[in-house]
Formats: sequence, structure tokens, C-alpha cells
Amino acid sequence: MAVRQNKRPAAGSAGAHGDLDLIDRKILSVLRGDARLSTNDLSARVGLSPSPCWTRVKRLENSGAIDGYIALINHEAVGLPMTVFAEVTLDHHDDKVLADFSEALLKIPEVVEAFLVSGDYDYLIKVAVADTGHYERFLREKLYKIKGIRHSKTTFSLRAIKQSACVDPLLVQG
Repeated sequence: MAVRQNKRPAAGSAGAHGDLDLIDRKILSVLRGDARLSTNDLSARVGLSPSPCWTRVKRLENSGAIDGYIALINHEAVGLPMTVFAEVTLDHHDDKVLADFSEALLKIPEVVEAFLVSGDYDYLIKVAVADTGHYERFLREKLYKIKGIRHSKTTFSLRAIKQSACVDPLLVQG
């Protein structure tokens, strides 16, 4: 099972926002929609010949601008139609507690995304489950087995309005 962790390069390193020209942004935008395109098809869509297009893709991969290639699985099609958001507050906030909690989340298959956040709680966790019974088992048998949780709050998604793996670099500029 592939678990993706944030491995983005630090601001100012190769691949940072300022290093991307319009062609790089076009390549990222096209690959965002279909990462399975051949180099020939990609180069035609961005207006380059195949060799320089391949070179740019490799540079974008090496710089961290392209973080990887994945298949987006339809959770409903694999029997996990319910999306749940859990807000978790920890008892303590020292580095070891945060690291241990984060490491534990990485091992739970129902956890689709997890964020350390600021505000009223410490973590926002996106969970994919089959039904409310599955979510209850997830809480009792997995999440609540992690030491250090003070409390949690659950929000059940009624439906997804927008789902995207990343922003379109042609449309969003900082």
C-alpha cells in the first residue's frame, strides 16, 4: 500500500513557484487531468516537441513539482461510500506526541487524508468507510487506540461538491 507523505521541497528550492514558466504550468495542468498521456500526446497538447517535453517533465519530477503519479480510486465503487471528517484534539502538543500521533495515522487504511491544523482542534482527518458501523469500529478499534487523544468530533459528508487532487497551476497563481 502506498502512503503519500508531504515531501515537498522547501520554498525557494528548485521547482518552487517562481521557477515555473508558462510551459511548465501547461505541462502540470495537462498531467493533472491525465497523467497517463504519452510524451508525444503531452508534447502536442503543450506545444513542444517530445524531447524537450520529456526533459521538462523529468525536471518537474526531480524538483518536486510533480510529487508522483497515482490512480484515483472511486471509494463508492470499492465499497467505501461514506466520507467522514474527524476533528481530533490531543492532550499534549510536544514534538514526540505529534510525531507519534501522525505516525499512527499513517498506518490506518481508512484514513485518506490527515492534516495538523491550527484552530479549535489539532488534526483534521478524512476517513473513508462503508457505513456508520464501520466508522464506529474505526473509532473504537483504531483511532481511540492511539494514545493522547483528549476528544474528537465527527462530521459526516452528505455529498462531495468538489474533489480535486491538486490545483490547476494555470488557473491559480500566488
